[in-house]
Amino acid sequence: MSDAARSSQPLMACQECDLLQRIPVLPVGGRARCARCGFVLAARPRDPLELPLVLTLTALIVFVVANAMPLMDLSAVGRYASTTILGGARQMWLDGERITAMIVVFCAVIAPALYLLMMLAVLLAARRPPLPHWSGELLRWGLHMQPWAMYDVMLLGILVALIKIAQLATVDPGVGLFAMGLLALLLPAISVTFDAREVWKRVEWKHGDDLAAAFADGNYEERGR
Repeated sequence: MSDAARSSQPLMACQECDLLQRIPVLPVGGRARCARCGFVLAARPRDPLELPLVLTLTALIVFVVANAMPLMDLSAVGRYASTTILGGARQMWLDGERITAMIVVFCAVIAPALYLLMMLAVLLAARRPPLPHWSGELLRWGLHMQPWAMYDVMLLGILVALIKIAQLATVDPGVGLFAMGLLALLLPAISVTFDAREVWKRVEWKHGDDLAAAFADGNYEERGR
């Protein structure tokens, strides 16, 4: 790459050592690593749109199962109980733990649902470029929702609770719990396989191709990756 072409590439700070360096144009399947610590700064997947679309559709189906099916079945001293995510949040609300109930609903239902639906809309629209300008805004909001989908944290909390009550009651994990575990794997998989720059390049911006190129080649981490 010539010096002029190299100087036109965006600067990116390494998340591990804060070294500022320019990211070159990556080939399909290529990765850019930090020159100091070797941390992966950027990657260009071989299938940047099809694989995330398949994973997003799968995650939506699993999301419905996780919220519709019971998380676990409890039985103790002749009593039997079974609940879903929303059922547990409702019980917290009735018990006076309203802030906790709202956090559970947002992180386990609202945020992942918005993220998956927005990603699905963007990925479906990206199959027929150019994308309308609203696709970029939808992608930005969807990626802002991603960190709030905390199925891994919630799953860890449920497992800790199961260990504590295992000696007091008979606990049988339900289909919803297994679906939550699968979602905890699918959501990061979507993030790893999805390349936002491929979408930015296909967006038809109101202010012309120069703005689209700026979004495609600029620091997309700051614009919602």
